[in-house]
Amino acid sequence: MNTFFDVNFWRSATTVVSLFVFIGILFWAYSPKHKAEFDEAALLPFQNDKESS
Repeated sequence: MNTFFDVNFWRSATTVVSLFVFIGILFWAYSPKHKAEFDEAALLPFQNDKESS
């Protein structure tokens, strides 16, 4: 039996890859160099309120 194609190996590999992707997204989202861009995007819902007043 070939253990490389064992379903438990693929489940474990998928879990590890998903963990690294999640950690990468966290680093990207909380990196200081993106803060200004995210602050600007956070104000987009209120942009129309300023124009109508």
